[in-house]
Amino acid sequence: MSNIMVQSSSAMPNPSQRWHTLTWLLMFSFLFASFSLNPVSSSRTQDSYKDHCSSTVPGRSATPDRLANFPVARSYDGYYTGGGPVLGPDPYSYASTFSNSVLLRTLAIYKTDMPGLFKFEGRLTFPSANKYNYEEDFSYGRQSSYSYSYYGRPQRSSISFELQGYWSQSNGKLCTVGSASARTKEGNLVNIGAVLKLNNLTSSSSITSLITGTLENLSSAEGADKFDPVSIMLLPQMNYEYHSVSEDHKNGCSGGSEIPPGLSLSSLPKGTFCSIASRAVNQFNLRYVRDFNSAKNCNPFDAGIGYVPRVMSLYGFECSEDKERMRVLVEFPNGTYVNYYRSFNAQTTLVGEGSWDESKHQLCIVACRFLGVTESLASARVGDCSTKLTLRFPAIWSIKDASSIVGQIWTNKTEKESGYFDPIMLRSSSTSSPAVGVADSKYKYTKIDTARKWCPKPEKPAKTQGERYPNGNSDFMRFDISVKNSKGQIAWGYSVPLSVGDQNYEYSSSQGSVEPSNSSSGSVNISYKIGLAPFGRMSPFNTSSVSYETIEILAEGTYHAETGSLCMVGCRNLASDNQIPSGDSLDCRILVKLHFPPVNSKKASYIKGSINSTRGRSDPLYFERLDLSSASFYDDGFSIWRMDVEIIMVLISTTLSCVFVVLQIFHVKRHPDVLPFVSLVMLSVLTLGHLIPLVLNFEALFFDYPRRRNRWFGSGGWVEADEVIVRVAGMVAFLFQFRLLQKTWSAKWGDGNKKGLWSAEKKTLFVALTLYVAGAMVAVVGSWWNSNDDGGMGANSPTIVQSDSLWGHLKSYAGLVLDGFLLSQILLNILWNSRQKTLSCSFYIGNTFVRLLPHAYDLYRAHNFARHYDGSYIYASPGADFYSTAWDVVIPLGCLLFAMIIYLQQRFGGRCFFPRRFRELPVYEAVPVVCDA
Repeated sequence: MSNIMVQSSSAMPNPSQRWHTLTWLLMFSFLFASFSLNPVSSSRTQDSYKDHCSSTVPGRSATPDRLANFPVARSYDGYYTGGGPVLGPDPYSYASTFSNSVLLRTLAIYKTDMPGLFKFEGRLTFPSANKYNYEEDFSYGRQSSYSYSYYGRPQRSSISFELQGYWSQSNGKLCTVGSASARTKEGNLVNIGAVLKLNNLTSSSSITSLITGTLENLSSAEGADKFDPVSIMLLPQMNYEYHSVSEDHKNGCSGGSEIPPGLSLSSLPKGTFCSIASRAVNQFNLRYVRDFNSAKNCNPFDAGIGYVPRVMSLYGFECSEDKERMRVLVEFPNGTYVNYYRSFNAQTTLVGEGSWDESKHQLCIVACRFLGVTESLASARVGDCSTKLTLRFPAIWSIKDASSIVGQIWTNKTEKESGYFDPIMLRSSSTSSPAVGVADSKYKYTKIDTARKWCPKPEKPAKTQGERYPNGNSDFMRFDISVKNSKGQIAWGYSVPLSVGDQNYEYSSSQGSVEPSNSSSGSVNISYKIGLAPFGRMSPFNTSSVSYETIEILAEGTYHAETGSLCMVGCRNLASDNQIPSGDSLDCRILVKLHFPPVNSKKASYIKGSINSTRGRSDPLYFERLDLSSASFYDDGFSIWRMDVEIIMVLISTTLSCVFVVLQIFHVKRHPDVLPFVSLVMLSVLTLGHLIPLVLNFEALFFDYPRRRNRWFGSGGWVEADEVIVRVAGMVAFLFQFRLLQKTWSAKWGDGNKKGLWSAEKKTLFVALTLYVAGAMVAVVGSWWNSNDDGGMGANSPTIVQSDSLWGHLKSYAGLVLDGFLLSQILLNILWNSRQKTLSCSFYIGNTFVRLLPHAYDLYRAHNFARHYDGSYIYASPGADFYSTAWDVVIPLGCLLFAMIIYLQQRFGGRCFFPRRFRELPVYEAVPVVCDA
């Protein structure tokens, strides 16, 4: 028996052997799983394919090497319908934010043993149901899940199906099976199986080609992975051939005589054809010949859509630079603006081909309709290519029309044919861009004589005191405005120059200058586009119709750069929003006046003005005065003045700090016995307060790095030179403060009662650090609490926008610690119960005054300078302390309280404000030292 036990004991492996064996077992298990899962998964896919696709496209054995050149496109954009509830619109989101787009990506193509049959691997992605999703899935949907919107409601993220199947090149059919992972609203992970079938997926295509198909769910039972059948329509991409806009068809694109002459292709931005498709303006307002509400032939679609379009959007999804051709989608949504995240509607959308006609300087588009889409996109086809569009970039702007793009849409059908509609004029919408022009476009002034008659030249004041006004080409001439009527109602708008003199303002080389005009008279012709929003449901021009669109006024007149006065004659369209304006539909009896403040003003000034009607009060077109003011101001002048003042304040504060430290050094030199009772913690806080700014700005003294602000402000010197003076003064203050710290350290080590002093100093450090850490935790909690809210004293500053970041709050808290620098000395006096006049009155009262000065200046700055933080503050910077009306009161009161406590401690004892029975508690006592004679 003992032998058996011995053998068993000897056969048992040691711990290292057991670990080695376990490691090999784990590796073997991993390799086995790796090699076995793929065949199992592949076999399951093959079985599913046989069950659902063998009758559509038969599967065959494929080669292991993928093709380098795909016979199909690598990606297809398209749209879908159905799929509820998994792929349908989110019930918690607005319908206008739902995008029913879909993307098919080709991942790999393999040859098979049958010619013309290929194995296909791809990914079908359905984007997020709500484009306002704050947690968008960027992993192509492999681990898609429900996320939460701003309102805490669950919203579906993007879902992607990994697909495998076969594609027949001969008949263009594709059949694949696959699955996608997604999370339900409850957070459960589900696997969704589906089969995708597509038709007409060919290696060449044209405008009449369209890829259609379905995506069907493989789950037979009702559950979280169950969704309704999806019908899909994809736009062809492979080897596309342009037929509708070939050279033979260009003659039929006249464009109409009502459209003004356009500019050549070389005048367009970047001088390239494809730059047209990348322009920011993709929304156009429609203008009908007759009243679109009553006319029979004004709707470009059948009356069955239920509305007459008022806007049109143009979306270019493919462009050929060498052939100067593009493919576009022309959409006619229901509303007055184009929603960026919109749902595709095949019944109100055209697909077209565009080509540039250099002889007529216009873009010609031939558009076709989607047919057979009333029930499902799977049966969609393209036909009826009788609709044509032309777009031009006008060479001449005027007060009657200053649209950056104009055009026309019409049909080749006769009035008796079904689908006929009257020609519709197109004008680029100012909603997308108020004034986007072309460099070679010119403005033709037609109301300058009237403007000079209504606007006499203003007299220049006798004493201008060196005031300078912005140049007509400067950035300051473009600004937002607030509008107030006689009832006190306020609305908003914009004001953008179109031209200054003979130059286009958008492409003026003088833009950014603030110097007055160089013309001898000091005046220049200028034109503007002014947009005004309605006052709620009331128009500012007393019109009975209610419109939520921006009301535009085109104005031209004279700007005097010597006085900053601008006076113009304005015109507004009296026709309905979607009617072509005629000569008598313009109200040009409008007077617009604006006055610009000097750019070198020492105080914040606003642009002010008015819009008046020159008609009599009995005239139906008369409207009451509208007061204008700028929603923003330029701050170059008073920011220069403010920076000069702050540099002076820094020099004064630093100089005073040097003086007070020197006086304290003289005080301890006359009374060396008080030096050991000075708090090292207090001196360390003050020393670090001078050291940290020097370290963070060390390169300002010795290095000339490329990003230095080498900019002349016109304030009497280089800003860099002023900064160097400030840093030098700060270094001197640091050296004096460090000298005082060194003398105190040496005195404590050399004092005979150093054991008691060091024990008191350690307890002071412990208590102070506890309070500092507790305050830092409060600052951190406040940072997290105010991350989405500007509440609290530190964020309500009328002059400064405080940083909501954690680091910003900690830096401000460090400034608060420096404000309470006397806290450590108060604690040491309590522990030692000392009556020594440790600190001179000039030191603790003077440094308290230095700490109060920035908060007093902040209150002054709040009422005299810009009410925003531009990152140029040198003194009382928001990143160095807490500044607001509340903090500017609380912090000074706290500093004065600390100074008062120090005064009472040095006069009546460290615990003079304690109850009498606690005053005489022995904590530390001085032990007499006997020295040998």
